[in-house]
Amino acid sequence: MRNFIIRRLLLGLFITFFGAMVVYAVIRSLPTSYVEAIARQRATNPLSTKTYQEWLDQLNAVYKLDIGIIPGFFGWVGNAVKGDFGESWHYGIPVTEKFNQVIWYSVIINIITFFVQIFISIPLGNLAATKQYSKTDYAITVFALMGISLPTFFLATILKYVFAIKLGWFDLYGLTGRFFNSMTPFEQVMDIGYHMILPVVTLMMLSVGGLMRYNRTNMLEVLNSDYIRTARAKGLSEKVVINKHAFRNTLIPLVSYMSYLLPSMLGGSLITETLFQIPGIGYISYQAIIRGDIPFAMFYTTFLILLTQVSLIVADIMYAVVDPRVRAN
Repeated sequence: MRNFIIRRLLLGLFITFFGAMVVYAVIRSLPTSYVEAIARQRATNPLSTKTYQEWLDQLNAVYKLDIGIIPGFFGWVGNAVKGDFGESWHYGIPVTEKFNQVIWYSVIINIITFFVQIFISIPLGNLAATKQYSKTDYAITVFALMGISLPTFFLATILKYVFAIKLGWFDLYGLTGRFFNSMTPFEQVMDIGYHMILPVVTLMMLSVGGLMRYNRTNMLEVLNSDYIRTARAKGLSEKVVINKHAFRNTLIPLVSYMSYLLPSMLGGSLITETLFQIPGIGYISYQAIIRGDIPFAMFYTTFLILLTQVSLIVADIMYAVVDPRVRAN
């Protein structure tokens, strides 16, 4: 087991390293350049004694953009290993400081979405499997396919149009209301929760369909197993057969699937947070990326790669715990 974990950790580090290298090369090749914008701004300053090209050369040297992509990447890796991800060009503060300011908004939204998704998709998936080819099964399947197929921006726009513009129940944008600063601490928490409803509903509807279909497929496979027929032949009630025998054996692949949800939601929340202008890590990262903020963009993308690898390693370890055959692979 120890050797299996060590191999899996080394593979995760290898993938993270080369994934970060690809991201760095792509970001360095983007047409948007922070240093060009700043050089142009400083060159047009009446008090400036340097030309645009002189400012550009100076800034490129400061941020090590005057060397090749590979040497620049290894320079970034050397600083990142020490915990130094640089200062955000766009926000003007250290990357990790800005990250700590905004990450909790995304964490709260995604944790709420995760548990709401679990409580909705698992019971509906089980219900669809136990009533295969019935009207209930078809209705749940259609609902799941709609959630899988709808683009994020389309679903968010529809929800905002119906519940914010037509019904006026929610605000179109933002995390707080206009009177937030005059509220009590409890009222501020409630106000933030109120503004999180539409983003949470958007993320939940987009992800619940996949988990629902996955759980339905696993449950159907288990229900056709010999031991389930044996349990029914012994006279056990259908409720006991489903909840005690069948569902417990769907948990292993289900837990593996759920391990992918958190990194995918944090990546997908970039679009949702941007559409609702929630100042979480997704929205803040989007603002940094479109402005060519290499330090922040590198930190965010590497964070997502590392989070994905950690989730996969946890899933593999859980598989190895319950199935020793996995450790030999």
